[in-house]
Amino acid sequence: MAMQALQGMDGERTERALGMLYSSRKNEFKELAETVMHVDPVASRIAGWEKFVLNFCMDVSSQFGAWSGRGALVQNSDLKALTLLRQLAGGKTSMNSMTRQLNTAYDLAEEFKVIYSRID
Repeated sequence: MAMQALQGMDGERTERALGMLYSSRKNEFKELAETVMHVDPVASRIAGWEKFVLNFCMDVSSQFGAWSGRGALVQNSDLKALTLLRQLAGGKTSMNSMTRQLNTAYDLAEEFKVIYSRID
């Protein structure tokens, strides 16, 4: 998955917003990381995994715009959508489990955007 979702954002503000979001939503970050990365990032001591998860969430949020018809379809958006869904569905036994992960990813991205916009 391309890690481009945070490009164009101020690095310091991004770090502060991510820190604030992560402090209140640690469990959701860890759960998504285990689903997408197929490993416990805390136990494995993977550096920067929080940013990876945030980028994934931002990708889900941007794709939702295309899925809902509010955003334009871009080249390869169909492939990107399938890749996102496949990553979230890995190891899940029902659509409900996958949908819950999809909602969590979307919610984290939207919360990050709010926090980022409020930091001066």
